[in-house]
Amino acid sequence: MYEENTVYVVGNSKTNTDNAITNRFNSFFIGFVVELDNDTIVDLSCSATIRTTDEFVRSLFVGKKLIEFDSNCEERVKRRYHGSSQRAIIAAYKDAVKKYNEIKLRYF
Repeated sequence: MYEENTVYVVGNSKTNTDNAITNRFNSFFIGFVVELDNDTIVDLSCSATIRTTDEFVRSLFVGKKLIEFDSNCEERVKRRYHGSSQRAIIAAYKDAVKKYNEIKLRYF
């Protein structure tokens, strides 16, 4: 399904203790599929408990770059996502940016 020039990167974060995601997964994570040639996010999934949440988070990031933290993405999450995992989404995104850069330095 994914091209040879893609990598999978997982960003992790914590959610509130009363969050259903914490009760189910113990943390929040977003798995990003990224094209190495242009650093573009081509797909993702997150540890949401509701399908709509997963799809909505996907819509916030697919087509964007993962090579550096984009404050516009952070603002987009703050403006459009009003669930209890808002800060966790941003933290997982930041973690994924860091990991992606480590992967590119190490292997590519």
